[in-house]
Amino acid sequence: MAIRLPHLTNTMKTPALTAALIFIACIGSVMLVAQQPPSKEHDHQTPGKEKTTKTKLLEAGAELLQGEGPINGIHAHVCGFHFYADDMKRQVRAHHYCGHKNEEVLQCVIYDSHDKNARLIGIEYIISEALFKTLPEDEKKLWHSHKYEVMSGQLIAPGIPAIAENELMQKLVTTYGKTWHTWQIDRGDKLPLGLPKLMMGFTADGQVNQAMVEQRDKDFDTDSNEKRKDRAEEIKPGEIAEGADSWQKGAAFQISDDLIKQPLPAAAKPADSPAGTTK
Repeated sequence: MAIRLPHLTNTMKTPALTAALIFIACIGSVMLVAQQPPSKEHDHQTPGKEKTTKTKLLEAGAELLQGEGPINGIHAHVCGFHFYADDMKRQVRAHHYCGHKNEEVLQCVIYDSHDKNARLIGIEYIISEALFKTLPEDEKKLWHSHKYEVMSGQLIAPGIPAIAENELMQKLVTTYGKTWHTWQIDRGDKLPLGLPKLMMGFTADGQVNQAMVEQRDKDFDTDSNEKRKDRAEEIKPGEIAEGADSWQKGAAFQISDDLIKQPLPAAAKPADSPAGTTK
């Protein structure tokens, strides 16, 4: 399966960009099967027996006969970092695999690594600034901006040429994301335990664990600092819309696992049956 960036085709304003995108299409299949460095962050085993030969054969047959449905709509891999909305000290690397619903809405599945057997840890919805501004004020509290993530070089698109990556980042820099993680790998959970957690993106220098960024850069043989310098010249970020990144303005919203401990409300009693009917 080749790497696809179909929604960048409208931005082919230079021969260099056209050549870069053709280059991606030609070598995409090779890049996807090429050896990639394994991820070691939060590297703990998921409990359960190894796949049997029968399971592997069933998987192969299903892939051949059923196809991959919506997964075929995924056309971009971007890697960045998230933190828990109510606790910035809890930070994780996030590999987003995204597809466009349309020009203003993307939907992403998030894994803890780029490995074939990576854990699915969350989802992110990404919308344009125009759509973000239409949201109710309370809803905006759940969304974060992408300006700093892009301009700092924290957000990368592994494996594609810089000129194509910058075109993708120009599209993302003015967008907003709503992210939920369902597997708390940073605390060592071997299974997805507890309730979904709202995640946010970084907005300023000094917030992210720099060692985590350096390890990611090492894994992909890239340099976030160089990307920052390049994007300062190539990308126009604009201003962040009012209402995003609400964690900066007071207590952040979060779903507490304590909700699980609360007793469930008593079940409603069924209404009496009308006269002449049987239960």
